[in-house]
Amino acid sequence: MPLASTRAPWIAAAFAIATMLVAAGCGSEPEPDLARGKELFTQRCGACHILENAGTKGVQGPNLDLAFAAAVRDGLGRSTIEGVVRKQIQLPMGPEMPADLVTGEDADAVAAYVADAIGKEGSGDSGGEPSGTAKADGQNTVQIPADANGQLAYQFKNAEANAGKVTLESQNDSSVPHNIALKDGPEGEVVQGGKTSTVTANLKPGRQTFFCSVPGHEQAGMTGTLTVK
Repeated sequence: MPLASTRAPWIAAAFAIATMLVAAGCGSEPEPDLARGKELFTQRCGACHILENAGTKGVQGPNLDLAFAAAVRDGLGRSTIEGVVRKQIQLPMGPEMPADLVTGEDADAVAAYVADAIGKEGSGDSGGEPSGTAKADGQNTVQIPADANGQLAYQFKNAEANAGKVTLESQNDSSVPHNIALKDGPEGEVVQGGKTSTVTANLKPGRQTFFCSVPGHEQAGMTGTLTVK
């Protein structure tokens, strides 16, 4: 979606289109899958957009909670917001977002989820902000799992290891693809569904940055500091 500076024009135009579509009526259709919509939003949209309910911290597109805050406050039906989001997915009003990131029933699910989630706190199923420090075991291997619920975050923001051969392992139980990589160093395989991404490097004492190299994930906050002693 467009940048925050162009937020008002595209919302106004999209609202006008969506209102006409709602007024025309669409007949009886299956209810969109909100859980699927959240999963897809986190995976495809979260690197660009902030949405509190999804726990995403995107840095390129507008904050969706803020973008639609006035509409929700003024009592605009969420079905109309759903139509706006659906239209934006199909025909973005700006070059920053490619068209049809999701299509068909998946696009319907994302639009319905966003409309339902606007202005709502997280559902409580996420792990919250990363905390604590992951420490190396006897083999100088550090476990830094990805957030199990698909948020763009690791479970630890910091890690510690001894100088020499260091291995970082990041198990990803979610369906959102992630990996683990070192700045100016090796990158692990992108994995999902319970698989583990691994990198090994010979490191001197100092600080290193670990991050997810999937486009947009580092910028959204999926990064941390490895202290090598």
